[in-house]
Amino acid sequence: MLKRLDKIRFRGQRTDVFLDLGDSPNTSDTECSEEILMKPRPSLEMKDTEELQDPAGPGTLTMPAAAIQDYQRAETDRLNDLKGHLEIALLEKHFLQEELRKLREETNIDTLKQDLEKERSKRLDLEQKLNLDVLKMGPEDSPSQRPRETPPTANGTDKQKETMYSWLQAWLYNRFGAYIGDFRFQPKENTVEPEEPLSAKRLTENMRRLKRGAKPVINFKRNLFALSSWQSVYTSAFAFIIYMNAAWHGWAIPMFIFLAILRLSLNYLISRGWRIQWSIVPGVSEPVEPSKEDLTVSEKFQLVLDVAQKAQNLFGKMADVLEKIKNLFMWVHPEITRKLYVGLWVALICSCLIPYKLMGFMIGLYAGIKFFLIDFMFRSCPKLRDKYDTPHIIWTSLPTDPQLKERGGATLSRRIHPTVAHGSLGTALPCGISLEEQTGRAYNTKKGAFHEVFNLSGDERPLAVCENGWRCCLINRDRKSPTDYIRNGVLFVTENYLCFESSSCRSNSSKKNKVIKLIDITDIQKYKVLSVLPGSGMGISIATPSTQKPLVFGAMIHRDEAFEAIFTQYTKKVTMTTATNPET
Repeated sequence: MLKRLDKIRFRGQRTDVFLDLGDSPNTSDTECSEEILMKPRPSLEMKDTEELQDPAGPGTLTMPAAAIQDYQRAETDRLNDLKGHLEIALLEKHFLQEELRKLREETNIDTLKQDLEKERSKRLDLEQKLNLDVLKMGPEDSPSQRPRETPPTANGTDKQKETMYSWLQAWLYNRFGAYIGDFRFQPKENTVEPEEPLSAKRLTENMRRLKRGAKPVINFKRNLFALSSWQSVYTSAFAFIIYMNAAWHGWAIPMFIFLAILRLSLNYLISRGWRIQWSIVPGVSEPVEPSKEDLTVSEKFQLVLDVAQKAQNLFGKMADVLEKIKNLFMWVHPEITRKLYVGLWVALICSCLIPYKLMGFMIGLYAGIKFFLIDFMFRSCPKLRDKYDTPHIIWTSLPTDPQLKERGGATLSRRIHPTVAHGSLGTALPCGISLEEQTGRAYNTKKGAFHEVFNLSGDERPLAVCENGWRCCLINRDRKSPTDYIRNGVLFVTENYLCFESSSCRSNSSKKNKVIKLIDITDIQKYKVLSVLPGSGMGISIATPSTQKPLVFGAMIHRDEAFEAIFTQYTKKVTMTTATNPET
């Protein structure tokens, strides 16, 4: 580039032959204006020459004309120099842009990586072809495999050996040469799959796909549950007899394989267009879902909320299962893990001493009896299951990580409360009061002690689920005044009462607080205050004999959690009351 610039700078004096700026790269408006300004100059020169040649005033016009001509020549030289500098600057700009573009192309990392991978693949292909060519070359073509010249005194045994070796090598290559390239080690490519952005439509579609994919497994599980629960007595009895007979004669595994082949045959016929509806238990069928077409905006929004709720519950169940398995093997609950440890040792000793045929026979009989008889008894009698069903007891006793955190917090509070009681309340409390009563009396709300705010006995305190309460608003539809119709506050549930603490009441007054006995509740349901809004609502309606219309606790964020806690405690209290007073 510097050589070109030197040629432009020192190319000699130019007269009227200039490069056209329009043809040069990246021309600008200033260059065109300079070209336009240079065009009227020849007219002035013509006038000056005509004046010089005019015979009217040869004496007076000779000196000015010469001075003007010198001035014009100086201006022309200056313009020529300026035009040359502009051309040089434009060419420098053009060359710099070209070099910048080339540098950018050369520094493109992705392109360089792709070229490098292509060159590597070409090199590997060439090496493979070269190896194959070397193997294909006979002993006569390959210089390394040419037979050595034997002395004339030796016989032809060496030549015969070389020929047999080359024939064997060619035969091995023709037989196994195609598999040689498969055993070549290649560098592993670290490819990162791009993640899709969050989309409600994509989430709904994936949940539908998951549901369709899990439908055969769910149907099979539903049929097995119906078979174990003896929903169809004849079907369950027939299956029990066939299975026990197969297990007794050692045909349990062939029977399962035959059932798998039978199911595959039925699936083949269904795929060929046959209409076959077959299930293990005749009364079990797939639930019919409503069509999802022509949905309104609120229904679509509700569908997205349902999908998100199902995903949340599914992930929660999977997390519970994985955490329980992890805690079982990590000795988080030593008593349960000790049972597993002893059971594994017993299984190891039995597997070493008892023949496998006898062990398979015993396992098959136990599995049939447990599936058809023991599980049916435990499912029909929950109290019997809670006492004697060892796998169920172990599984339900295993804690999850959130439960461990709650137990850790409870243990910490148990360690703190006795210290406080001994330090400050030990002299004030009478003897004979248990630790639970002390903690119940020590529990305070924002406006004072809990039992004093609601005028309850000292042993009443909120359950562990709602120690801080649920923020909500009480809608009393029996009242007409706006101040009494809607009240904001906090909802608590104890062992015997449902308590609502109004945030607008004074610290020393509890007139606006609401206390409802759980045994007085006649109906409890989930409630939707505004039917126009999407979703299932955020309220709970509670009917009592003292109110004409049910009380509604609305605007509750954790509505489902509160409903489960209230309904569970209500059912427990009603069951205890019914058990103590069967006549009522």
